[in-house]
Amino acid sequence: MTHPHDRALPRAVRLAMPMARDVLKEVAKLHGVCIRPIPLRRLDIVTGKSEIIDVPCGAVLDSKCPPCAKRNRQLRMAQCREGWHLDNEPTITPDEPNEEQRWLVEFRADMQARRDAAEEAGDDTTDLDAVLSGLDDEINAAGMRGSVTGSAVPKRTRSTRRRQDAPDLPKRKMTNTTLGRTFTSSDGKTYRPSLFVTLTLPSYGKVRDGVPIDPDTYDYRRAARDALHFSKLVDRFVQNLRRVAGYDVQYFAAVEPQKRLAPHLHMAIRGTLPRAEIKQIAAATYHQVWWPSTDHVRFDGDHLPVWQDGTGYLDPSTGEVLPTWDEALDALDEDAEPLHVLRFGEQVDVQGVLAGTPDADQCIRYLSKYLTKSIGETLDGGKAQREHAARMLDALRYEPCSPACPNWLRYGVQPKNAKAGMAPGRCRSKAHKPEHLGYAGRRVLVSRKWSNKTLAEHKQDRRTWVLEALGQADEPTDPHRYIWRSVPAGDANVPPLAMRLLRSVHERQRWRAHLRELEARAAGQELSAIRGEAA
Repeated sequence: MTHPHDRALPRAVRLAMPMARDVLKEVAKLHGVCIRPIPLRRLDIVTGKSEIIDVPCGAVLDSKCPPCAKRNRQLRMAQCREGWHLDNEPTITPDEPNEEQRWLVEFRADMQARRDAAEEAGDDTTDLDAVLSGLDDEINAAGMRGSVTGSAVPKRTRSTRRRQDAPDLPKRKMTNTTLGRTFTSSDGKTYRPSLFVTLTLPSYGKVRDGVPIDPDTYDYRRAARDALHFSKLVDRFVQNLRRVAGYDVQYFAAVEPQKRLAPHLHMAIRGTLPRAEIKQIAAATYHQVWWPSTDHVRFDGDHLPVWQDGTGYLDPSTGEVLPTWDEALDALDEDAEPLHVLRFGEQVDVQGVLAGTPDADQCIRYLSKYLTKSIGETLDGGKAQREHAARMLDALRYEPCSPACPNWLRYGVQPKNAKAGMAPGRCRSKAHKPEHLGYAGRRVLVSRKWSNKTLAEHKQDRRTWVLEALGQADEPTDPHRYIWRSVPAGDANVPPLAMRLLRSVHERQRWRAHLRELEARAAGQELSAIRGEAA
């Protein structure tokens, strides 16, 4: 069956369908066409028309789809550029609660009153606490930020007193702004500088060209733990930065791998602080991991805990039930040391940047340089670096990455939400995969008030610009008009991938030809206007 759009293709193109798929994909990449389009069936409930539409896969990595990864990188660059040097305070207007959300909160309030009355009467509140917890989950699922608290479930806390080996930080009075300071020059011009900051992790041993000089003395265990919890250290830095700055600091940051395979951070910061203060904040920032000890291996090899339905994991020799995750945390001594303490290294780079300068453009390109590659894909392919990555993976293999990691069984603790089939060294979290090398957090970190737009809104801006350039109106459509359904694999109505890619390449060529025609027409009109003024 011939697809209606295929008739628009030249006959020579249709006859060339059996061409090599690899060549076709390379051509598609050159034209910015997604090489892994997802076919979706769209039903128009007004006209009753049903058609199959190719939707870009939206991959963010070059290894999966270079055109989609390039578009995502350009989108992130636009997001960074638009929010870095704002001179107007962004306004965040929360959405009005809908009928479902209002009903849930009102019902939650009634149940809270019943629980309080039961507690005053000395009755058991276990069932009511469970109901309240379930309502909180429903409220969050309905789109409301945070949770409504009030139940009597005890919360485990740790002392917030700063470590004695960490320097204190100054604290300024907070002001309700996100813009930072401005400076006026002698000629009356106002400048609003911002910062570009790079933070790295400490040394784990001497390296040359990204490879340890002596692998036996390189601290792979510390490197693995720092990579696993690096995102938490970044959160702490932002908290300290805002406390010292005295205003609601906004940032756009990217986590990238160094050549030694350790993650580091590039951060564009709106507003400015003295370089000495930024370095002081980095030196005073740390994160403590309060987890059970992993110094003693209890189960290894074939001697592993066994699962029993309704009970959990047992010691295979004694039949003893292993402590749950919460029980293991409760057993920690209040004076015990944390499992791990993260800190930044001494290398802290701070640059002042002005809007619209070549330095600003260069920093934005640098921020997005590796967004299309995973951490593991930055390997140069050399034997020494591959061996270095393999040793890093060995250090990560049995290192717990989260409370739910199966590796806790190795140390005699049941993982959080334990289930049958778990075994140490077989965690499916992306932190243990070669392409991530321990860092499982987000690669792009953007504060809520950065550009006053979501990523979807930035994407819509780019779509509107293209449609206007093509002379088409971006008219809003009824969101309820179309019904989208996935297409099962092997559906006979879906044309071969080669045909779909050729169709997309043809459409892209047509769009570009139209854009070139419009640009030439605009240039001609401008030249005519200049000649008219000269005459």
